[in-house]
Amino acid sequence: MGLVAKYPLGLAPGMGLNALFTYTIILEMGNTWETALSAVFVASVLFLIITLSGLREAILNIIPVDLKLGIGAGIGFFLAFLGLKGAGIIVADPSTLVAMGNLLSAPALLALIGILITLIFHVQKVPAAVFFGMVMTAIIGVVFTFLGFGTGDAMMPAIPSQWISFSFDFSLFGGFLRGFGQLFSNIPNLIMMVFSLLFVTFFDTTGTLISLGRQCGFIDEDGQAVGIEKAFLSDAVGGIIGSVCGTSTVTAFVESATGIGLGAKTGLAAVVTGMLFILSIFFAPVVLSLFTSSVTAAALMIVGVLMMAQLKDVHWDDVVVTSSVFMTIIMMILAYSISLGIAWGFLTYAVGTIATGKFKEMSWGIYVLVIIFGLYLFFGL
Repeated sequence: MGLVAKYPLGLAPGMGLNALFTYTIILEMGNTWETALSAVFVASVLFLIITLSGLREAILNIIPVDLKLGIGAGIGFFLAFLGLKGAGIIVADPSTLVAMGNLLSAPALLALIGILITLIFHVQKVPAAVFFGMVMTAIIGVVFTFLGFGTGDAMMPAIPSQWISFSFDFSLFGGFLRGFGQLFSNIPNLIMMVFSLLFVTFFDTTGTLISLGRQCGFIDEDGQAVGIEKAFLSDAVGGIIGSVCGTSTVTAFVESATGIGLGAKTGLAAVVTGMLFILSIFFAPVVLSLFTSSVTAAALMIVGVLMMAQLKDVHWDDVVVTSSVFMTIIMMILAYSISLGIAWGFLTYAVGTIATGKFKEMSWGIYVLVIIFGLYLFFGL
């Protein structure tokens, strides 16, 4: 991603894809983890073929500019929601689905302090405000733990019992090879798994690259992301490598927006990120102990603020655009999925355009995507 595409994006197993991999493909459909990994491999190869054929970029160009802006802003809201949920500020509730958590609990209180510190840094235009905010929050968290406030809570930073780890487990490497037999023994099952993985990967990554490419300033005079085809290629290869190494689909990570918010504009950021993740294998006890959900919540909140700003360029006087952007954002958050938010935005845009009698203005590509989205949303196909 850094050397070829020159995009400042990190790649990691997608969190939405993790959920699809675990709860749907393995637990609900009854597949083994080896079979699920083999499905990830096949879907990633197809993803690479689609990318090399240029189809992926063609679909990207079909998406209306206003929807691209809505997708980017929606991802910003989604990131903020992830931060609030991870810190315990927003919690699950059996009556109302979500509710305010206990703000005096150690994780939530630490997160609120971190958000306040980071916001002050950001307003004062302190360079690397998000980074320094996280460091200060981690230090405060260690002090909290040392004083006995929040001791034992997994979301609180703590002084690690060991600093360096040299224990490695390679048992998942190549596991996908053992799943091929079962994968191709049930063709309907194969089609369902591969289509689901391909669909979510395609639109999750497309939404991420659109919004983050815009955040980086990689936009030409026509509003298209410059060099995005190479970023697509890097993403597709990452998925293949990830399945071989034993993980669910690797994709451009939306939290890369944090680095972009700090000023990352070139592929050097992606290279450094990759190198630091290699080092983090050895220093995992430190990383896991200090940079908890409460510490990163502030970063996700501020990045959400930055990404929301692009809504200023949306044509709010167009009721179809307004409705589409609204549905994109609200469903992305409530459905807890970038791809589902994009699907609802597209459906709303198509229905609204047809209702206003401007159906001739929509390209055939939008009609095709709407049919695919409709099948996926209502029938799971």
